[in-house]
Amino acid sequence: MDLGTYGYPPPTAKKIISNYEVPEGVEVRGRYDAEFSKILTKDALKFVSDLQREFRNHIKYALECRKEAKRRYNEGALPGFDPATRYIREGEWICAPVPPVVSDRKVEITGPVERKMIINALNSGAKVFMADFEDALSPSWENLMRGQVNLKDAVAGTITFHDKARNKVYKLNDEIAKLFVRPRGWHLPEAHILIDGEPATGCLVDFGLYFYHNHSTFRRTQGAGFGPFFYLPKMEHSREAKIWNKVFEKAEKMVGIERGSIRATVLIETLPAVFQMDEILYELRDHSVGLNCGRWDYIFSYVKTFHAHPDRLLPDRVQVGMSQHFMKSYSELLIRTCHRRGVHAMGGMAAQIPIRDDPVANEAALELVRKDKLREVKAGHDGTWAAHPGLIPSCMEIFNNNMGNAPNQITTMKREDAAKLTEEDLLQIPRGVRTMEGLRLNTRVGIQYVAAWLTGSGSVPLYNLMEDAATAEISRVQNWQWLKYGVELDGDGLGVKVNKELFGRVVEEEMDRIEKEVGKDKFKKGMYKDACKIFTRQCTSPTLDEFLTLDAYNYIVLLHPVETSKL
Repeated sequence: MDLGTYGYPPPTAKKIISNYEVPEGVEVRGRYDAEFSKILTKDALKFVSDLQREFRNHIKYALECRKEAKRRYNEGALPGFDPATRYIREGEWICAPVPPVVSDRKVEITGPVERKMIINALNSGAKVFMADFEDALSPSWENLMRGQVNLKDAVAGTITFHDKARNKVYKLNDEIAKLFVRPRGWHLPEAHILIDGEPATGCLVDFGLYFYHNHSTFRRTQGAGFGPFFYLPKMEHSREAKIWNKVFEKAEKMVGIERGSIRATVLIETLPAVFQMDEILYELRDHSVGLNCGRWDYIFSYVKTFHAHPDRLLPDRVQVGMSQHFMKSYSELLIRTCHRRGVHAMGGMAAQIPIRDDPVANEAALELVRKDKLREVKAGHDGTWAAHPGLIPSCMEIFNNNMGNAPNQITTMKREDAAKLTEEDLLQIPRGVRTMEGLRLNTRVGIQYVAAWLTGSGSVPLYNLMEDAATAEISRVQNWQWLKYGVELDGDGLGVKVNKELFGRVVEEEMDRIEKEVGKDKFKKGMYKDACKIFTRQCTSPTLDEFLTLDAYNYIVLLHPVETSKL
C-alpha cells in the first residue's frame, strides 16, 4: 500500500471510522485505547481543531519564511540583526513580572513524558522538571498519548508506577519540582490526527491536549494562580513567537482565564534566533519567563545554516564547547537580553550520566559538570539543566554557593559589557581540528540514536552521555558537510580526505563495533540495520534534509482503523 507523505493511506473508497468520539472535520487514526479516550474527548479535540484552523496558515507562512531564509544563506548571505526591528532592541520595555512560584529555577531536570521518569524527575530535588514531547521523545502514537495520560495524573497528584522487575512502587513526594512541558516544534506533523483532511500540527496537539485537561488543576495546585508553564523549541524568528503568543491568548480566552496566565521559556537553539532574542521576548512579553541556551541544537543549527559555506566547517563536535568564541558570545548576549527585559536566562544541558562501575571516571565527569556550571553561574545565568538526577546536588551546590539566598540574578547581573557583541562575534568560525575518530563517533552515535528512536526511545544513554535528537542531528549534518566538501581530516596527521568510499568503510566498521558493544542478540532484535540505512542516506544525500526526525517519522506512524464501512 502507498503510505503517502506521513505514512497514512491516501483517500480510498472506504471511510475510516474511529471509536473515538470526534467533532466535525476531525479524524483520529491512531490505535483506540480506553485510557487514551479520556484524553481524546470530543471537547478536547474541538479545542485542538479550533487552534489548528485559526493558526495553520500562519504556521505555513512561517515555515515558508524559513525556506526563504535558507535560500538566502545558501546563496552566501549571513544571518544578522534586522534593521527594521532596531526600535525593539533599543527600546526601554520589560516583560511581565516573573510569577513568584517560578522565580527560583537554579536547577532544572529534563526528560521524556514516561511515567517512571516523570515521578523520579518531579521528586529529584530540582526546581523545575521539563517534561518533553520533543527531542527526548520518539513521537509514536503510544508515547504521545501515554505521555498525556501521565501528565494528567502528575498534575492531579495521583501518578504512581509499579516497577515489577524491582517490585517497587513509585509515587510523588510531598515537595516536587514545578512542571514545564515542551511541545514539538512547528515543523513536525501529527499524522494520527487529521483536521479537515490534513495532519494536525504536532505542537498544537501536544499543547492543546495538555492545556485543555490540566490548566485548572495546575493553576490551583502548582502555579499559585499562574500557568500552565511551557518550553518552546526550534524557533528561528520572532514571527514564530508571535504565533505562540496568539495561541496562548486564544487558549486563555477559550477557557476563561486571565491573559498572561500561561508562561513560557523559549529555547534559543537556532543560529537565526540569536539575532532575534529581543524581538522574541517582545512578542511574548505578557507570557514570557525567559530564554534558554539550547546549545546542542545551536551547534546543529550553525552547521545547517552554513551547510553551503565550505569556509565554515566545524571541527570534531567534542571540540565545540562553550569556550568557543561564538558559543560564549551567544550565552553572554542571551544573559544580557533576558536580564534587561526582567526574565530568566537559563544555561545549557549537563548531559553526563553517572558512571557506576568506574569511580575515577565518574569523578572526572562530575568535575567537568562542576566547571561548566560554575562558568554559567559566574557569567550570570539564573539556572541550568541536568539530564540525570545524580547531577542535581552538584549543580545546586554551585548555584547556591554563588547566588546565596537570591532566587535568581535578574537584577544583579546585567552584563552590560555584552552590549558590544557584534554579528561577527556571534558568527565567528570555531577553532579546532577534524579527525577520523570524530567521523567514527558521529557515525556510531547517529546510528545508535536512530535505532533507539525507531524502537520508541528518544532519550538514549550512549558512552556516558544522555543523547537526544540534537546530538544525532549534529552527527548527521557534520558528516554530510564533510562528505560534501571532501574535507581533510587534519587532526590525525595523515591527510585523509572524506569521501563516499571512506565513509562506507567507516559505516561498516562502526556497525561491527556496535554489534560487539550491544551484543548479537540485541543487535539482531534492534532496528540497527534500518537505522544505518536512514542515517547513511541522510549523510550522503545530494541535498541536506532539514531534520533527521522528519524522515524517520515515516517509520513510526502506525494506523489502527477500528472498523471500515463502504461509502
